[in-house]
Amino acid sequence: MQRALAASILIGAVCSVLSCYLVLKGWSLMGDAISHAVLPGIVLAAVLGLPFAVGAFAAGLACALLIGYLKENSRVKEDTVMGIVFSGMFGLGLVLFTKVETDQHLLHVLFGDMLGITPRDLIEVAIIAGGTLLIVLAKRRDLLLYCFDPQHARAIGLPLGVIHYGLLVLLALTIVASLKAVGIILVVAMLVAPGAIAYLLTDRFERMLVIAACVAIGASFFGTLISFHIDGATGPCIVLLQAFVFVLAFLFAPRRGVFALKRSNSHSAG
Repeated sequence: MQRALAASILIGAVCSVLSCYLVLKGWSLMGDAISHAVLPGIVLAAVLGLPFAVGAFAAGLACALLIGYLKENSRVKEDTVMGIVFSGMFGLGLVLFTKVETDQHLLHVLFGDMLGITPRDLIEVAIIAGGTLLIVLAKRRDLLLYCFDPQHARAIGLPLGVIHYGLLVLLALTIVASLKAVGIILVVAMLVAPGAIAYLLTDRFERMLVIAACVAIGASFFGTLISFHIDGATGPCIVLLQAFVFVLAFLFAPRRGVFALKRSNSHSAG
């Protein structure tokens, strides 16, 4: 239980910070694409006797590079390319998952197993999540400018190509760190919900990072506790808590909530 709580806090912290950039950049589907595309890499890593993280990272990076190549060399829009690539790679992973014989138990990769995290898993999560979090925080201003105004970033000499693929690498690493805890299917919620909630609640990016981190860490911590006491799946409990907070923010956010907008409209009409 202690390992699960520690892992949930680490994963919540790194996912929340990265989710702010994904929401601003409009890359929510990119997180979904890479999270689903890592499955064939995980199955092949199990067959070859390699750590799951190695196969997952290689497959996730291959997915991101393939999306970039297809976007640059075809007239198809980026969201369409993402849908094709991640569904194709996820399909390949499911075929390998059902056909390849291995004594490794891979089902937890799909749905996560926070309470089954071993000391070795916790160390792996701490190294990957901690390193990713430090890099994102150190380069947060460059990443913000790239997400918010890439033309200005290019004008002042920022290496946009390096930042673009660096952000994709960080996204792949974050997904790898989260796999054993919340699984392939639910990790996208961890990468979208905190940033979306914070975006509804504030206009300042620094404050957005803090709000997203509080939401994600709180949901991860209490979701893990709730799952333990109700004997439920941990990943879904965490995601449900985040969805509940999003609904509250959507309805009651001081400036962008549904009720606040209605009050504003009624005052304007009056």
